[in-house]
Amino acid sequence: MKDKLLFIIRGFFLGVANIIPGVSGGTIAMTMGIYEDLIGSISGFFKNPKKSILYLLPIGVGAVLSILLMSKLISFCLDRYPAPTILFFIGLIIGGIPLLTKNIKNEKVKPYYLVLFLITFLIIMFMNFANVGSSEMNLATMDLSKAILLFLIGMIAAGCMVIPGISGSFVLMLLGAYKPIISTIGDITNFANLGTNLSILVPFGFGVLIGIILIAKILEYLFKKYEVPTYYAILGFIIASVIGLAVGIIGVKVSIIEIIIGIILFALGSVIGYKLGE
Repeated sequence: MKDKLLFIIRGFFLGVANIIPGVSGGTIAMTMGIYEDLIGSISGFFKNPKKSILYLLPIGVGAVLSILLMSKLISFCLDRYPAPTILFFIGLIIGGIPLLTKNIKNEKVKPYYLVLFLITFLIIMFMNFANVGSSEMNLATMDLSKAILLFLIGMIAAGCMVIPGISGSFVLMLLGAYKPIISTIGDITNFANLGTNLSILVPFGFGVLIGIILIAKILEYLFKKYEVPTYYAILGFIIASVIGLAVGIIGVKVSIIEIIIGIILFALGSVIGYKLGE
């Protein structure tokens, strides 16, 4: 029971991470020490569905609960208190990095490992400073073409959610789908609009499901065949994403109280990240 509760908590943070632009759910899963098992369970779902369901269910419950309960709160915190909110998640990521480095510290560093680290680092740094698309999808009316487009966007975003360091939410912003999707999720409990909301979320959700399975199979193969270089590539993603998050709050006007709260939340996030990683 205790283990299931811990996995629900991990899933909760995983879900929250996927709401915030710039924060990668894959990064949080990696730093909490569940990434490889998570990928294996998704990839091998049809081979051993019972085992996969038993592993994924508590994580999924936590993730769904966080998305349903926290969407509006996270949007409010990002609008009103962006610096303390982001500092908490920076702490959460940094707290789990020591666990991640344990997987490679006994391996002799090869030049191409560093090249992989640099390539993935530069990819995320480029994305961090890319101009986010200003045009947003209009989902006021739905038709078949929009449903197909939402399915494809869901696939792309899901792949980015799974890969550590790449924020699925940020990719949704680039594609102009972030606010419409988040608003729809936040409105899902409004039964007057249930039909409209489901017509948006169902194709998007199927796209997310297919995208996660495809990327999980690729990543499972990489971990089996090229474990250490894959970890170096992931470290590049993660370090760059932390820098991007930190740069994103530079220049944000904050009060002394917010600075103090931000430091406390950063420390709290670090402890939580470390403990969940253990």
